[in-house]
Amino acid sequence: MAFVCVHNSCRSQIAEAFMRVMGLNICESYSAGTETKDSINQDAVRLMKEVGIDMEILQKSKLLSTLPSIDVVITMGCNVQCPYLPCKYREDWGLDDPSGKSDEEFTKIINSIHNKVEQLIARISKNELY
Repeated sequence: MAFVCVHNSCRSQIAEAFMRVMGLNICESYSAGTETKDSINQDAVRLMKEVGIDMEILQKSKLLSTLPSIDVVITMGCNVQCPYLPCKYREDWGLDDPSGKSDEEFTKIINSIHNKVEQLIARISKNELY
């Protein structure tokens, strides 16, 4: 499974982190983008640490070309042409980028991603994606 956005520095990284922790036995989780940043968004790193997830340990901004073959692609809502990656199943979560916004706005997006990952895990567990 891959979570995809343009820069792979914030929303897709948050989703990868939640899936890695919550869906450990469900699937392998990746994130990537068509461009990269020098580092993951530091507000995302700081606020995810507050919920007990350290994204700096295993995660970095990556390009789509570095991913293995992917069955499920979740795009974050790029507000532009979302990156394309061949897959068996795709959906878009339509999330606003919280970069540069208040902690309150950032936390709303983090909570939304958490809820969407929970729902995704439930659907995967019930074989409802394919």
